[in-house]
Amino acid sequence: MQIPYYHIDAFTDKPFAGNPAGVCFLEQWLDTSTMQKIAAEHCLSETAFLVGHGSHYELRWFTPAVEVDLCGHGTLASAFTVFLERRPDTDTLTFTTQSGLLTVRHQEDKLEMDLPARPGQSCAIPEGLETAMGISPIETYLARDLMAVVETEQQVRNLQPDFNLIRQLPGFALIVTAPGEQCDFVSRFFAPQEGIDEDPVTGSAHCTLAPYWSTRLKQNLLNARQISARGGELTCTVQPQTITIAGKAVLYMAGTITI
Repeated sequence: MQIPYYHIDAFTDKPFAGNPAGVCFLEQWLDTSTMQKIAAEHCLSETAFLVGHGSHYELRWFTPAVEVDLCGHGTLASAFTVFLERRPDTDTLTFTTQSGLLTVRHQEDKLEMDLPARPGQSCAIPEGLETAMGISPIETYLARDLMAVVETEQQVRNLQPDFNLIRQLPGFALIVTAPGEQCDFVSRFFAPQEGIDEDPVTGSAHCTLAPYWSTRLKQNLLNARQISARGGELTCTVQPQTITIAGKAVLYMAGTITI
């Protein structure tokens, strides 16, 4: 079997930055264990698998360890590849996913995708969080992910978390965020329990980040940066039920998987 495969750097306009994702086009679904093995072989934070029906696709995402219910950069990378290679004649795509129907639009030099809002609920600081982070958060919130708010961008940038301790915290992953020095807010994202010590740029995390910062800053349009080593930029527009996230992407590699 041969599977068309693309390696896309998402939330960036240049190679070797943003968040790399694998994109695999299938004629029909493979069994889940085979897709998980392919994702583990790639060892990227996410590998996306698509089955197409015209301008509509079914879409699933896998880390090297597990299938996930929502992935922003994997969706952006998938849409970028479809627009580039499969449907250059259209400017809107829809994807059926575990998180419902997702829409992506080609707007000038960016892609805009509508993801479900996942505002966090304020919670007590979980036991072990301060030790895992090495600093004390000023607030914590829990949605799919645990989100810790700290005071400064420099604290987020200098963070050297204990991944073994993060594995013991509640939630799918840990988001750490603070006000930005040259943008509205910054963040980093850690999911060692899901096979990703640190994700370079995480669209799904902004489904929780953006509602918080929208309320705190009293604005619906937000410019965000994820300040991992690779780094990435996102524009977020907050609506009651959805977060529209805009970003760029670039093709790094195209080839064929043979199994």
